[in-house]
Amino acid sequence: MSKTKVLFAAAEAVPFIKTGGLADVAGSLPYAFDRDQYEVRVILPCYTCISPRYRSKMKDVMHTVMHFNGRDRYLGLRELDLNGITFYFIDNEDYFGGSGPYTDYTYDIEKFTFFCKAVLAILPIINYQPDIIHCHDWHTGLIAPYLKTTLNWDPFYQNIKTVFTIHNLKFQGLCGRDFLCGISGLPWHLFAEGALCSGSGGNMMKGAIQFSDKITTVSDSYAEEIKTPEYGETMDGMLQWRSPDFCGIVNGIDYETFDPKTDPSLAVHYDIDTVAKGKAASKAALQKELGLAVEKDSFLIGIVSRLTEQKGLDLIIPALDRLTKKPCQFVVLGTGDYIYERTLQEYAAACPDRMKACLLYDEALSHRIYAGCDAFLMPSRFEPCGLSQLIALRFGTLPIVRATGGLKDTVIPYDKAGLNATGFAFENYDWGGIHWALDVALDTFLNHRRAWNAMRKNAMRQDFSWPSSAKKYEALYRDVLG
Repeated sequence: MSKTKVLFAAAEAVPFIKTGGLADVAGSLPYAFDRDQYEVRVILPCYTCISPRYRSKMKDVMHTVMHFNGRDRYLGLRELDLNGITFYFIDNEDYFGGSGPYTDYTYDIEKFTFFCKAVLAILPIINYQPDIIHCHDWHTGLIAPYLKTTLNWDPFYQNIKTVFTIHNLKFQGLCGRDFLCGISGLPWHLFAEGALCSGSGGNMMKGAIQFSDKITTVSDSYAEEIKTPEYGETMDGMLQWRSPDFCGIVNGIDYETFDPKTDPSLAVHYDIDTVAKGKAASKAALQKELGLAVEKDSFLIGIVSRLTEQKGLDLIIPALDRLTKKPCQFVVLGTGDYIYERTLQEYAAACPDRMKACLLYDEALSHRIYAGCDAFLMPSRFEPCGLSQLIALRFGTLPIVRATGGLKDTVIPYDKAGLNATGFAFENYDWGGIHWALDVALDTFLNHRRAWNAMRKNAMRQDFSWPSSAKKYEALYRDVLG
């Protein structure tokens, strides 16, 4: 029996290039499929900012020219096998040069339109015909429209199915309608009649939602939320229309990378049987490392996040006054909006034994924060899935979250018995909600240690590994292929 061939198309993937959770999905999920039944490959832009460690190992597969935006342009393809998965890289330094994967937004629209067209152009040249192209986010939004319109006459492409995953509906690849029509070469009627436009503007993600065979997003709750005007970013009506072909599948994390029993970043290792002793030692080590008072009964709360309003910083900042006056400590790791960075620095300077603000990103330190903190605060305004709360659960650190999107789907909220709970959740996005959740968590930590210890073990028993997610994608692929 032949294997189902799946090609992941994405703008980023670990370990090559990462700015967010999309990279974790595109780079980790392919390894989780049943390799006896699925052959998964990945295609990415060949950014010049990819580490020489990987670029030096890439092999040139082909080079040609592709007519795009009025002239012939260089199109190369490079390849690298990494732990049994083939990664392809679309090469054009005019588009994919520079110090990062994203530059000027208008230029990003053009270069990812080039990427979409190039992904399809190279397939017959290398004689690779996937059964499914699994497209991720707006950067790949024109692949399905190309397949269903300008390429639908070509027998090579006619049986290729598409799955499109929305990682964050807020970013849709919006631009001028005439501009997108001109550079893409797609038929004008797609823009005039609305399939590729929102109002008077072009919209790459809308084209993917319209033309893909199946659509997914990264949690069940987010799938329902974005079908409403409050969260739908003007796409709610179309997503309601596509409801029969639309579902949510929660992301996973790499349980080998995030394993408190073996993690080389940690000073102390532990598992579910030694979590109490292990986390106490990890907490003391983290307090000492960050210059906090080494107090076992202080409630140590961690954040590893982009410092933006979406992540709930406008709720967290007002809560700091209350936190620093209670038996609490607070550590934050990340970068983001200047106003939040400055405010966190000021609070940390005012009470250095109670709070530490690390305004950078340090992967190893993030692991020690997950291991050493008692709780992890993630009060997002909206959250398609979220990975941080999954990592926190893996380390036995109880999430305090707003019940939205993937946070709602992955954190079981506390009840007085604490029998099944894995964290604390509040509903309304307001100061009252976050204060209530913090107070309940603090009270549980100080006064209900039996429940707290049970919750930590519950958290560590959860299975949000990639194989669990992959099984759901495998079922979706079987469905799309009939």
